[in-house]
Amino acid sequence: MIVKDEFLSRLRKIFDLNLYEVKVWTALLSRGTSTAGELSNISDVPRSRTYDILESLEKKGFIIMKLGKPIKFVALKPEEVIERVKKNTLRHAQERTQRLESLKSDEVLEELSSLFTKGIKFVEPSDLSGSLKGRQNLYNHLDMMVREAEKTITIITTEEGLNRKLEALMPSLEKCKKRGVKIRIAAPIDNNNIKVARDLKKVAEVRNVNNIRARFVIIDSNQLMFMLLDDEKFHPNYDIGVWINTEFFAQALEQMFELAWKTMKPVK
Repeated sequence: MIVKDEFLSRLRKIFDLNLYEVKVWTALLSRGTSTAGELSNISDVPRSRTYDILESLEKKGFIIMKLGKPIKFVALKPEEVIERVKKNTLRHAQERTQRLESLKSDEVLEELSSLFTKGIKFVEPSDLSGSLKGRQNLYNHLDMMVREAEKTITIITTEEGLNRKLEALMPSLEKCKKRGVKIRIAAPIDNNNIKVARDLKKVAEVRNVNNIRARFVIIDSNQLMFMLLDDEKFHPNYDIGVWINTEFFAQALEQMFELAWKTMKPVK
């Protein structure tokens, strides 16, 4: 049986399987039912690994083991496999979420926090910096920065960036607003994001900027994250941001933002 490498690669990503697993699974799909030895020959997977792979596929809900001699394995309909994988994924995610949630009151978190507190004492503020790749990673870090804000949050973004901020940061921005944090957001406002801008007005001052195209966030005049790429020209997976803990640079950039802020029109 010949299956294109590109197709196998897609299956690996979609179903979170390794190469041997997708080879054995597709081999079984092509036969309907088969023995481990036959599947080893068809899929070109070492016989010594085939039984382990089949056992793994059975646990994940891809196949069924048929009792008898010799032991045979039965393929399930792909539609049924998708439903089983969905249910298993949801169940594992819920279990993992519960385990992580329970750590908040566990001594493990205290130990981890103690290690971090001791370690951070030896770090210069200027060393607290790094680069992040992928828009999801960027927003995860942005959300952390926003949640830790004590005084001010300054955001300048693009048209589409404003829409993303509402979806990704609104819950944390609402909590900051209740704590008395001053929040300012500047972005180009048009018909595609005016509703989002008005929703953000519930937690922040929002103004329209036409002559500046930039993407950065300043927290408490000492933490800064700025994005290096134009979000219209690059795929989200290739988005890159730089995070820096630098009071000098953050304050300088905020002072320049202050001058531009005065010329921007508030969203009505």
